[in-house]
Amino acid sequence: MTDHRQIVVLGAGYTGMFTAVRLAHRIRRTGVRITLVNPSSRFVERLRMHQIAAGQHLARHRIANLLAGTGVRFVEGTATTIEPETRRITVDGDMSLGYDTLVYALGSSTDTGTVPGVDAHAFTLNGPECAGRFAARLTEVAAAGGTVTVCGGGLTGVEAAAEIAESHPGLHVTLISSDEVGGMMGAKARAYLHRSLDRLGVTTVTGVRVAKVLPDAVELSDGRTVRSDACLWTAGVKVSPLAADAGIATDERGLILVDGTLRSVSHPEIHAIGDAAAVRLAWGPVHGTCQSGLPTAQYTADTIARLLRGRTVEPFRFGYFHQPVSLGRGDAVIQFTKADDSPARWWLRGRAAVAYKEFVSGSPLLTYRLSKRMNVTTVVSKGGRATRRPAM
Repeated sequence: MTDHRQIVVLGAGYTGMFTAVRLAHRIRRTGVRITLVNPSSRFVERLRMHQIAAGQHLARHRIANLLAGTGVRFVEGTATTIEPETRRITVDGDMSLGYDTLVYALGSSTDTGTVPGVDAHAFTLNGPECAGRFAARLTEVAAAGGTVTVCGGGLTGVEAAAEIAESHPGLHVTLISSDEVGGMMGAKARAYLHRSLDRLGVTTVTGVRVAKVLPDAVELSDGRTVRSDACLWTAGVKVSPLAADAGIATDERGLILVDGTLRSVSHPEIHAIGDAAAVRLAWGPVHGTCQSGLPTAQYTADTIARLLRGRTVEPFRFGYFHQPVSLGRGDAVIQFTKADDSPARWWLRGRAAVAYKEFVSGSPLLTYRLSKRMNVTTVVSKGGRATRRPAM
């Protein structure tokens, strides 16, 4: 008998796209209908935004092309409200979509509202358009031999600073971080990262926060100012208020509170994945990365397929495996990790690391294509003993 249930996936980033494609394969011929909703028709490779920001031209991938042959319906639009009680979603204020099961995969974006001046004077990597605007400004600054500041010393900030310095060697690039740059890595990998930044001419300013972004400078919390003809902001993230506004249980950051099977604790017909979910394992909270997001997508697609067939579901398990960092196009460093993302003994550098990082960055698109025909496993590590207890 044909099943006419409706599954809606909100967000076509790395996690939402993977869930939709994998689930379509898992429940083919059942009659269950899947709809994927996203504000843009373009699939965004967030792992490569720093390349666009540096002025590189990358391939454009259309969501409709990635979904071709899956039977998934694509709706281009922005979800404006969710009504959990009636299980309906409003898109762009006028379209209404009903659902039996909802996958919430709206992800996160750079937070520009916490530090004065960021929203007015800084650029972000919140999508190709934002990165493209920064690239255009970068061309102007480079022509004048000016100064660029990158605020935020996480992996995104490091990659952006290195890419900019390599692509525009005449620029003065300053990386500003409240913590030690590469502090999450082991001593050897961290030292290599610092040598690479030095080689590229990147100046690092650490142990201080940005107090204000000005039109032509960045003001630091210790009173100093750093000249800045263009400021790229990569510090801090925020999530959509859509879930909290709908009365779905969230934490103080707006992430959906989930049980051990990544289902909302207040509305179990809603599955939250990637950056949108507050996932906590025995070793601690899972932080938002593509590395952890794809496994939540894979798990959720499999979970929904099992639930539709009346089967039992095992709790989500995951352990971190690596911290891959590109340092321009010709260099990279990979820190392998323990399940809780703390550094392990092994690390990789140079050309081998470049090839490794490029494989990591390109693997989602390959995974989507293969997932149309087979169940592709993306979970490199389930964390061993550290994750045998369920998520809390």
